[in-house]
Amino acid sequence: MLTAVALALGVGACGGRATTHHKPGTSHEQATGSVGRLLTSGDGSGHRLRQIDAEGAPEVSVTVRPDSEDGWNVHLSVRNFRFTPDSVGGGALLGRGHAGLFLDGHPLARVYGAWFHLPESLIRSAGGGTGLTARLYADDHTAWAVGSTPVQATATLTTTATSAPASTPAEPDPDTTLEISVHDGKVSPAPGRAEIKKGRTVRLRIRSDRDDTLHVHGYDKEAWLPAGKTVTLTFTADRTGLFEVETHESDLLLTQLVVR
Repeated sequence: MLTAVALALGVGACGGRATTHHKPGTSHEQATGSVGRLLTSGDGSGHRLRQIDAEGAPEVSVTVRPDSEDGWNVHLSVRNFRFTPDSVGGGALLGRGHAGLFLDGHPLARVYGAWFHLPESLIRSAGGGTGLTARLYADDHTAWAVGSTPVQATATLTTTATSAPASTPAEPDPDTTLEISVHDGKVSPAPGRAEIKKGRTVRLRIRSDRDDTLHVHGYDKEAWLPAGKTVTLTFTADRTGLFEVETHESDLLLTQLVVR
């Protein structure tokens, strides 16, 4: 009876599931089990590579766009992978973990979700640079790798993201042109918000790989999107507010227009 009680208490204490966190006195790598193969080589930032087969391996892509107030908004699109902030420090489970951001090879931040705001101050503290790399890691901080190469993607910071000083405001462009493409159900660049001054002309240049219909909510503007052709929808932003631009048939959010 005492043995049965002890077993019952043990299951309750663990929440009914096994933990992947390493025990005191052991390293992260000692708690990882047999997922992939731990290589002697590292990723250049002090973490060893964990090699796995290419089939079903995690994938990541990264897009960046200037924030309207400061820095950049970074979006990570992942495949065969999910972010697991609740199990950081645990054993390596395939398709789980977090991402690390690097600017020209210098570590910037650890990321546990699809979106991250990169302030200009963080870029300056890293010494500046233009190459932003997102690399995927397991919960034990080893870097996922295929063919001895870390699973990562890089985007380029091509323009300054710092807003103009209040004393010398930049004159807004007379027109706002947004170019967006849809391929295999994915929107590029990733949906964000575009700041537009009331009265300006807006041009939406959309290209879809399948027949669809473009719709601008609030303005009730529509355009037919034939597959493989770029369509331009032009209108005047004469109403203030937040307006969503989407496709009807595929029901995808393309962008949001903030008219002030």
